[in-house]
Amino acid sequence: MRVLLALLVQAGDGLDGRIWVGYQGWFNAEGDGAGRGWTHWTKKPARPFDLGNARIDLWPDVSELGPDERFATGLARADGRPAEVFSSFKPATVRRHFRWMKDYGIDGAFVQRFVVDLRDPRARAHVDAVLAACRAGANEHGRAFSIMYDLTGLTSARMGEVAADWKALRKVVDDPAYLKSRGKPLVAVWGVGFGDGRAYSLADAAGLLDVLKADGCAVMLGVPTYWRELDRDAAKDAALHDLLRKADVVSPWTVGRYASPGQAKAHGEKVVAADVAWCRQAGVGYLPVVFPGFSWHHMNGKPLDEIPRRKGEFLWAQLAAAKRAGMSTAYVAMFDEVDEATAIFKCASDVPGFVTTEGLPSDHYLKLTGAGARMLRGEIPLSDVPPR
Repeated sequence: MRVLLALLVQAGDGLDGRIWVGYQGWFNAEGDGAGRGWTHWTKKPARPFDLGNARIDLWPDVSELGPDERFATGLARADGRPAEVFSSFKPATVRRHFRWMKDYGIDGAFVQRFVVDLRDPRARAHVDAVLAACRAGANEHGRAFSIMYDLTGLTSARMGEVAADWKALRKVVDDPAYLKSRGKPLVAVWGVGFGDGRAYSLADAAGLLDVLKADGCAVMLGVPTYWRELDRDAAKDAALHDLLRKADVVSPWTVGRYASPGQAKAHGEKVVAADVAWCRQAGVGYLPVVFPGFSWHHMNGKPLDEIPRRKGEFLWAQLAAAKRAGMSTAYVAMFDEVDEATAIFKCASDVPGFVTTEGLPSDHYLKLTGAGARMLRGEIPLSDVPPR
């Protein structure tokens, strides 16, 4: 019991010196009891899971899952056996994912919560079940968890639903595994300041920030890559900087913004270092985002393995760049998102038509992420070459 409490205290206090993951938890399977079909596995959840309907680009390794956690699809493995997937609606599966976090030195997860879906009773039942399983897994395995609200798809008229949902969930922060920042429960709000024509404003986001801070929370804002310059993916509005100075942590979304180790290193030198300097001057924390690779083939018709993983060299280059910029922490996007082939959890290579693990063990990226945490903390030397 003392060991568990010590782990919870360590995992639940602060971002620095730790490595974090995003946890989507948005997968359903036909027959899992949620009544949502193949949600997020396929483009049309009510239709059969075949190659033409597949939405994902990376296949999960479900070999450790129990029989009641595996769901056969219409696809086959290379040896002819049915290709199986999991459901995030199964608590045992989610808890196992948190065990993997512990096993490989990942400190905790930001549990995604898409507010636009919460009006659907089945969707709400699913995300509430996933959150409950994340809490159980975090406590069981000494990890931390935090809620991340994703504003994608919301309108100004619906922004009040975020505060209402938080009010309903507020007691979750009493959980000893809930992530704290400077002694306050940390709530993340993703999707602030993007210049892509979203149907809510910076003023709407500022109002939500005020509500959360008045409730005693620390707030992390997920922002576009070029927020500091107010360029490219960012809104061209200086009010964004005023808003960010009121936040506790800034976390720029960099997935897809560069595609090679060299570009990742250059981004760290030209962008991240200056971001960190701005945040330190403003008294705001900074959480850089790193990702292992990217593919949008089945979802959007882009080339398969569009941003290749290069056997971990791409992810490692980003972690090294974060360390050079003075960071001791990072957010890995994502733990389980096989949709865009950004997942770092255990994946398989024996289902034809999907991104492979390049001959590496299924847990390679879990190991690499844990090693990255040690490098960020200074426990192993800074190096441009990932450990083997």
